[in-house]
Amino acid sequence: MIITKNKPFREILGAVGEIKSLFLLGCGDCATLCKTGGEDELREMSAKLSAEGIEVAGTVIVDAPCHELDTARVMRKHKEEVGKADGILVLTCGAGVQAVGDSCDKPAISGCDSLFIGNSRRHMHFYEKCSACGQCVLNETAGLCPETRCPKALVNGPCGGAVEGACEVDSHNRCVWIEIYERLKKRGQLDDMLKIAAPKDYSQTAKPQRLEGPQEPRE
Repeated sequence: MIITKNKPFREILGAVGEIKSLFLLGCGDCATLCKTGGEDELREMSAKLSAEGIEVAGTVIVDAPCHELDTARVMRKHKEEVGKADGILVLTCGAGVQAVGDSCDKPAISGCDSLFIGNSRRHMHFYEKCSACGQCVLNETAGLCPETRCPKALVNGPCGGAVEGACEVDSHNRCVWIEIYERLKKRGQLDDMLKIAAPKDYSQTAKPQRLEGPQEPRE
């Protein structure tokens, strides 16, 4: 899921500028779980905007705003409310904001900052464990991603700087390479630690990326 945080309200007002009427759109998936763009957040934002003299023409939650066809369909369904607004305030990740902007000619204003792809362990506890690098090494590192979970992004480790198992860069985290070692040892696969990983080919992840239809595995 995409982890987001709400922009400061004054920053949002600055982006709204002279717009006096807004339609609010939220996300029923990631932003709802992050409490940045669900039903409660839309109600709260509506009240704040009204207190600033900005009319709220309507609100809607799209199940997954990053699904562009669904977003366009929902916008058409609410075309009367959208038509009364001078802009759309979007409480989603950046992908959702751009989906809204591509589906209508109204300004799409972002109300959230996108942070990272996150795992959820318990309510409102999110952890970054994948960087979507396009060249996954989890099969070689006991299911633990060193590029994401090592602050130095080392694909060969450990670096030797850990103190009592804690990362020297971020002492709140255990050294992921020590965790990889321990997991491989438990599985009897310590020989995998002797394999030297080649540098990643970042040309394969040049932005913007696209994936259309089935793809052949990379060699």
